[in-house]
Amino acid sequence: MPLAIKGHHQRQHRYLITLLCALLPILLGVAILYVQAEISLGQSTAQTTKEAVRELDLMLDNASIVAKHVLPLAGQVCDASTQQILREEVTQHPFVRSSSLASGENIYCGSHFGSKRVQRLNPADYVNGQLWLRGSKPKSADSSLLIYRLNSGDHSALTTVNSYHLTNALRLISREVDLILQVGPNWLSSAGYIQAAAVPVFAVASNSLASTRYPYSVKAGMPEGEVWRYMKEQYPALFCLLVFLGILAGGVGYWFQKLSSAPSHELQRALDANEFIPYFQPVVRGKTLEWAGAEVLMRWQHPTEGLVRPDLFIPLAEHCGLIVPMTRALLHQTALLLAPNQTLLPVGFHITVNITAHHCQDINLVQDCREFLCAFSPGQITLVLELTERELITPSDVTHRIFQELHELGVMIAIDDFGTGHSSLSYLRDFNVDYLKIDKTFVAAIGVDSLSRHILDSIIELSEKLGLRVVAEGIETPAQRDYLVAQGVDFLQGYLFGRPTNAETFISDLRER
Repeated sequence: MPLAIKGHHQRQHRYLITLLCALLPILLGVAILYVQAEISLGQSTAQTTKEAVRELDLMLDNASIVAKHVLPLAGQVCDASTQQILREEVTQHPFVRSSSLASGENIYCGSHFGSKRVQRLNPADYVNGQLWLRGSKPKSADSSLLIYRLNSGDHSALTTVNSYHLTNALRLISREVDLILQVGPNWLSSAGYIQAAAVPVFAVASNSLASTRYPYSVKAGMPEGEVWRYMKEQYPALFCLLVFLGILAGGVGYWFQKLSSAPSHELQRALDANEFIPYFQPVVRGKTLEWAGAEVLMRWQHPTEGLVRPDLFIPLAEHCGLIVPMTRALLHQTALLLAPNQTLLPVGFHITVNITAHHCQDINLVQDCREFLCAFSPGQITLVLELTERELITPSDVTHRIFQELHELGVMIAIDDFGTGHSSLSYLRDFNVDYLKIDKTFVAAIGVDSLSRHILDSIIELSEKLGLRVVAEGIETPAQRDYLVAQGVDFLQGYLFGRPTNAETFISDLRER
């Protein structure tokens, strides 16, 4: 791209922007991966708590079954037959360590101790009178237990689950997630210790789930730094990709800065050297297919780079504020080329030129158009200005004055690429326009995309209702031409009728016609 590079004094600024371009995708990517890792870990802990509750419910289900079976024995004499039944129930159901009978506040018979000793029963120890997570007592052989209690009047049946089974379940369900079983104020971790202190708070992916069948809950989470560990373990390829994208973004950013640095200098030089030249693409009448006019397109004839496409310099010209003088020069060159050959032109021949939002705020546009028309015999040329929609045109007093004076000169206004830009419908309301120019994307959809064709038909119908004339561009096939002619489109433009050519070829074609 033939644009000059900024001076040496701005290189540091360019290098800084390049660095930012390189870091931005990396930092943004890492942030996205961090959030994704948090979500994944949160889903993992949520699934783990569900699995833990399912497993613990299964253990308590066995304890509940045993309690239901032995509860009718509560209150009866603790003889050998009763003790045998208690032991058989324990051996027949997994996870259950022991079963006992209680009457009032005394546990008088158990599968382990028989009737040798009587233990005290404190109902306040049991959450909802049903579940107690009991830690081991100092200097006692009894291990930590989860005790399930089933009541019937003054009698109770108690079954226990050893903490060995509980801690095994908490460890095996997930080795990455820390799990805690909480029953009332007491809790058990996968380390196997029952505590009555405050339940620890997990730094990462904290999750809690209460059982719907028994009065306990399971809490899960991970320690600080687990997100980064997970990212390093799961996303090494993505980290490499982010580094690559960062380097690529930095390179692209550096290239674009070189591409766009000091565009006004190079564009101004080209403008002074008259390197922006007009190309002409014919516009034909829909009914007769005869030439009715031509759209004047700006091209950059660079001395070393050759012909430069307009999409490479028009946006820069608009950004630099040079599009207005460039259009003025284009009108002047067009008049110099066509005025000596105006006898070749049909009366009222349309000459179409694109204008932007910058033109609509410059009152000199009226004088430029007046000078252009004065180069031709009265009525020989109809000048049409097409409002491009790369930038939104905001109505103002200056804009309305410009459009009013243009209409008084006989200049017509068209909306280019109708239906694809900023606010085409608002333009119909705010500006007094004469033509709608249908974008080539809708034309290309003829016979291919029914939805786009319906939009095309709606635009044509809208123009008829508003009394506006229609120009369709981008016509490349006879089928597209025939469809638009059948729809009553006034003017047609596209490669089917002629490609953009330089002035010499265009005038030669006019002579042949």
